[in-house]
Amino acid sequence: MTAHTYPFTQIFHPNNMPQKLQIEEMNRLDVAAFKAAEKLPLIVVLDNVRSVHNVGSIFRTADAFRLAGVWLCGITATPPSVDIHKTALGAEESVDWRYFATTDEAIATLKKEGYVVASVEQCHRSTLLTDFQLDSAQRYALVMGHEVHGVAQEVVDASDLVIEIPQMGTKHSMNVSVAAGVVMWEFVRQWRALGH
Repeated sequence: MTAHTYPFTQIFHPNNMPQKLQIEEMNRLDVAAFKAAEKLPLIVVLDNVRSVHNVGSIFRTADAFRLAGVWLCGITATPPSVDIHKTALGAEESVDWRYFATTDEAIATLKKEGYVVASVEQCHRSTLLTDFQLDSAQRYALVMGHEVHGVAQEVVDASDLVIEIPQMGTKHSMNVSVAAGVVMWEFVRQWRALGH
């Protein structure tokens, strides 16, 4: 993480409280610069995600972490969409995306392109996210599933591995956009720890 530099007067703000950054201080990329920038070699695949708000949220997180793309499958809504835009806030324009009629077709394409495909699901013989060790020589695709049914079993079967987020509460699952953000961040964290 890059430390921000502040004028001397901001360091000694009344009550010595941190001050929120102004948008212009954040030095974010514009869409053209984002498109040209090097991306994290990670694609998020949405397996029949029904909520446009979840789709938009995943686009926004993919933009925040500068991922290679988001692939939308089956009933998953695609841009342009006013409802996706409500949560994506324009990230659907910066992040590359593709649509596939079936998730199986997307997985087959990813495997031909040399990606390691990881479904994020609760399965026998899954790898806990806390135990997962990223191979920085690989490119990865994360498959996120339907809000009720999760990742389809045939997609799990076609995956190279299954990653499970440890949970300790009463609920059997997490919101798909929240789960996607948790796993994306762990991939980002590990890539950065490896010097990327």
